Amino acid sequence: MEQCPIALPFDRPGPFDPPRALAGLREQAPMTPLSFVDGHVGWLATGYEAARTVLADPRFSARRELMHVPLDLGFAHEIAGGPPEAGEFLRMDPPEHTRYRRLLIAQFTARRLKQLEPRIAEVTQTCLDRMEAAGSPVDLVREFALPVPSRVICELFGVPYARLEEFQNHLGTMVDTDAPGEEAMEAYTAFLEFLAGLIADKRKAPGEDFFSGLVDSGELSDEELTNIGFILFGAGFETTANMLGLGTFALLSHPDQLALLRGDPSLIDGAVEELLRHLTIIHFGPLRAALEDVEVEGALVRKGQVVVVSLPAANRDPKRFTDPERLDITGSAQGHLTFGYGPHQCLGQQLARIEMRIAFPALLERFPTLRLACAPEDVPTKDMMIVHGVKKLPVAW
Repeated sequence: MEQCPIALPFDRPGPFDPPRALAGLREQAPMTPLSFVDGHVGWLATGYEAARTVLADPRFSARRELMHVPLDLGFAHEIAGGPPEAGEFLRMDPPEHTRYRRLLIAQFTARRLKQLEPRIAEVTQTCLDRMEAAGSPVDLVREFALPVPSRVICELFGVPYARLEEFQNHLGTMVDTDAPGEEAMEAYTAFLEFLAGLIADKRKAPGEDFFSGLVDSGELSDEELTNIGFILFGAGFETTANMLGLGTFALLSHPDQLALLRGDPSLIDGAVEELLRHLTIIHFGPLRAALEDVEVEGALVRKGQVVVVSLPAANRDPKRFTDPERLDITGSAQGHLTFGYGPHQCLGQQLARIEMRIAFPALLERFPTLRLACAPEDVPTKDMMIVHGVKKLPVAW
């Protein structure tokens, strides 16, 4: 019997868990027909193996002009529309995507990231100093979760700290699904202008930073650099900031796990992976369009149909993870799909891991009695934003 297409979104039952409806759909079948806002009927992948197949199989395309939008988003023009612009590598397939990824990997070397670790530790301690000076209680998002990754991005891209608030505001507006379309477009335009100015500065006086390396490569035009910068700023700042805020909230709300980490700091690597899996802060997507008819886990995806990959559902699949609904920092979260999979797997994932491995232990060491300063249900969350997290996190010590 043919299934009737469902529609997004679904209500979240709490700050740490994906919509319950996703688990129900996954139990029925790993692929479910899905209605899109323009009337297109595609698919929702909720099973782990289905998600990996769609993300890795070259018969599925990431090209923007093939996409349909599953939600009425103010920033929908970035998800679907005309062909990808120069440098917009996330919306490309090989060989164009391969060329850009090669240039970027040359900058994201293990050696460069290792050299950045002491500076990330300094940035973290500076933010903790300011948080402590502000006095208990404080908003951990404002004093810690936002400043740490934004300052690291400044280090990586050679951006003056004085311009922190500027790009934070632009990015915050762009990922807010409640923001009016006109307001989102204004923020988008302003951020592109910010990047254009940064590129001009790097051409005049290149430094030792990551972005200067891209500019100095001589292989990228200003348009390409602007679009690459747009992607990397958003991915490198917004995601890590939300993981630090929501991750701290999760630890404070699971005292048994918090006690384990406090008692044995060597558990931090596993704790980071488990928080990444359990929280999976990307609500919807990635999206892929079938270039030909493809069978995925028993479902026939027709040529032209778009598949929305639900990373939160895939990361809670009991066929892949033991007791997946439980947060367990001693369990095995290896193989989670939070950073994607296949040719488009996140370039900056190791940087994000380094930031979290440094930031969480430093926070817990500085404030041994850290606790929520409000009832858990009073913490405002970003349920209808592209990247999930907490808007504020009142904490005390």
